[in-house]
Amino acid sequence: MPLDPQVEELLGQFRSLGFPGFASMQVEDARALFAAMERPAGEPVGGVEDRTVPGPGGEIPVRLYRPLEPAGAGAPIVVFFHGGGWTVGSIDGHDLLCRALTNRARCVLVSVDYRLGPEHRFPAAVDDAWAATVWAAEHAAELGADPGRLVVAGDSAGGTLAAVVAIQARDAGGPPIAYQYLIYPATDLRRRDWPSYAENGTGYFLEVRDMEWFAGHYLRTPADADDWRASPAAARDHTGLPPALIQTAEYDPLRDQGEAYRDLLSAAGVPAKAVRYPGMIHGFLSLDVLDASKTALEDAAAEVRSTLGLEAAPA
Repeated sequence: MPLDPQVEELLGQFRSLGFPGFASMQVEDARALFAAMERPAGEPVGGVEDRTVPGPGGEIPVRLYRPLEPAGAGAPIVVFFHGGGWTVGSIDGHDLLCRALTNRARCVLVSVDYRLGPEHRFPAAVDDAWAATVWAAEHAAELGADPGRLVVAGDSAGGTLAAVVAIQARDAGGPPIAYQYLIYPATDLRRRDWPSYAENGTGYFLEVRDMEWFAGHYLRTPADADDWRASPAAARDHTGLPPALIQTAEYDPLRDQGEAYRDLLSAAGVPAKAVRYPGMIHGFLSLDVLDASKTALEDAAAEVRSTLGLEAAPA
């Protein structure tokens, strides 16, 4: 399908502002640009609290969200990892998305401000993601959620972290993760031959050269791409993982990685669903001006509620 008209207009605005692409920027400038793109506070939720949790490199900032319509003691607890190529991005920049997901899934959500490269290279982000997930599982009940309904979620680089944590939890014998929600994740940094890299490598906000820039600031050496903690598709075994929803965008270089990961999970007997949103670009779920972003969030919340045996959210 052609590029969605709303997306086309948005890309035109980026071009008119002279956005050079991440690969042409210094890290500090890219972070400042991300911060400047942050939207005002999103929809009201039942409560927001900033705090820290223990991590291997020191305290990890997290933001706790509670929904407007609580689901009671059976509420899921969602641990969310933001996108930004493991180099940029923040919990502030994903506040709008997290608020919307909290209300629609009627969950307690823990948004994690994990360490970023190049100051903290791989596997620092993975270690923080794991520590935050373990903390959320241990404290779910006191946060008003059901530890048996633990969900890991994230977009882009955060989707990678969510997939990795799901594998870690299986291998460690817990905490038991009930569901993984992966939004246009990078699942295999080893490969460069994806058709979506060739089809969508330039001109659609995230470019292939940007992915190389991000990986260069995240990984210690190119050999780290072979580590399953950087490329969850490289794990030797995908059996026994939690059910997964993977959302992809038609005009995203990462599209094929997400869909290939669905195939890996399915082949291993894991219930996995990939939904491609036509006419969309990488990052579209964070753009509430797009009709498709609202649809994708509603779809995801419905999948979470259905898989975890929860009632639909109030209209």
